[in-house]
Amino acid sequence: MDDEKRLMNNNKENHVANADKEVNAGYVITDRLTVGNSEFVIGQNENAPAKFVTWKCTKGEKNYYWGHYCKDRLTALEDLCNRALDEIHYLKSYKQEKDNIEKTAQRVEKKCEPVR
Repeated sequence: MDDEKRLMNNNKENHVANADKEVNAGYVITDRLTVGNSEFVIGQNENAPAKFVTWKCTKGEKNYYWGHYCKDRLTALEDLCNRALDEIHYLKSYKQEKDNIEKTAQRVEKKCEPVR
């Protein structure tokens, strides 16, 4: 009877541990980087031809897209970092462009003010 209880408890613990894991398309999400409003993740599936994948999704959502499939973890980690860096560069460029537009608009407004 004790062995039965131990086995049942082990099964419950394994189920809870697996329930805590996030899975997408058969890949367990192992790593996550957030940049702005985007998230980049690594998924791992030992039974898939490509054992690793990186995906992008909108922060807080689980709608993964633009998968990059990799054969090894190191390549997937490099891809994850590169994708996050690309997003950082994009956000910095966007902010700089937005700041330039605002500065130009302020200069135009000053030129249009009546002289007193």
